Amino acid sequence: MSQPETTTQSGGSAERKPTVGLVASDEFGVLENLLNAVEHDLPTILADTGDAETVAKVGRQLGIQVIEPPDSVERTDELRDHFATITSSQPAPGVIVPDDSSTPIDFERTVSAFDPTERVCGVVTKKADNELGVLAAIPAYNEEAAIADVVTKTKQYADLVLVIDDGSSDDTVPLAKEAGATVVEHEENGGYGAALRTAFKEASERRADHLVILDGDGQHDPSDIPEAVEVQEDGADIVIGSRFADDSKTELPLYRRFGLSVINFLTNLSMGVVRSESRVGDTQSGFRTYNPEAIESLSGDESIGSGMSASTDILYHAHQHEYEVEEIGTTIDYDVEEASTHNPVSHGVSLVGNILRTVERERPITVLGAPGFISAFVGLGFGYWTFSNYISSGTFPLGLALISATFTLAGVFACFTSIILHSLNSYLDE
Repeated sequence: MSQPETTTQSGGSAERKPTVGLVASDEFGVLENLLNAVEHDLPTILADTGDAETVAKVGRQLGIQVIEPPDSVERTDELRDHFATITSSQPAPGVIVPDDSSTPIDFERTVSAFDPTERVCGVVTKKADNELGVLAAIPAYNEEAAIADVVTKTKQYADLVLVIDDGSSDDTVPLAKEAGATVVEHEENGGYGAALRTAFKEASERRADHLVILDGDGQHDPSDIPEAVEVQEDGADIVIGSRFADDSKTELPLYRRFGLSVINFLTNLSMGVVRSESRVGDTQSGFRTYNPEAIESLSGDESIGSGMSASTDILYHAHQHEYEVEEIGTTIDYDVEEASTHNPVSHGVSLVGNILRTVERERPITVLGAPGFISAFVGLGFGYWTFSNYISSGTFPLGLALISATFTLAGVFACFTSIILHSLNSYLDE
């Protein structure tokens, strides 16, 4: 019985490739996958279960290793383990096994996404003409220095690369098109949030299974896309690339790490998230992946801001809709040429202001009502002190009176405002 080759020679050096494990059946897709595996020079094992003699015969003629699994091996997971056992003694890094061997396999993306540390991995399947698997959207504003390289790298991991040009005045658009991206142009600069809203609408219209957002300045690593998609396929609605995860190699300057930690704490606190295991570790990461449900709801949410605070607005949306948010380690390269940067102080102040406005709108009783009641109570205390002083001394303490009036009026105003906002929220929720 012939054994599959596990290395190929390229430029004098051996390149290790994973083994492909397929199960023979009468479906034409199995034969197509066999031929494509041979065309891609991938070592292949074909399990002959006795249901497709012709396919098994073709496999032997192609030089593919054909095995007859034991009768005790029937289920897909058992076949996966059987393939893994066979390849464990070979130098190949592992085996890739589809759930259905007749489903067309995208071998290029499967090999690119393959994790050599895993004994058995799944495959990336091809999509029908009216479906879109992974859509990578890149908001861009005057990113001519890096956009072509970003698009070229991203194309390896996405079915479609969509560049949302937010009114650039340089050559971002022609360079993105030349690199192979589909470009949606805004007539004028609307901000990061406006570009994200366009991305959600485009992904919804194109029925994408996964929408990946990454920056156009080259700071994000497109090779993180397969891991994000894999985590999402395990059940996560939104996957965030975190700079604070254990496996992240991002080198954050101390001032940036401190500022982000403060923003992360305030953002989680504003959502009422206290337990550490429930917190979002990197609330401002721009590398995110969304599933169809999240894409659909976000595409119709006009409350997402136009500026950089959109990242926080999206997390509030996810929290309200009880989406499952997972994080993976990602590496952000801050040393790229002409990286998109914002003044850390003004950017931080803007984010904190947005958080406070959102909390005020979403939790008026907590933010305005309770402090307002305390303020009014303190004002009444100063009022009592004022009259006691006047009665005992005969002199009216104007300073205490002003303090009393200020605290009392501010407290009453805050209480009434919280009641009105709470009523509006209750009305809108109905």
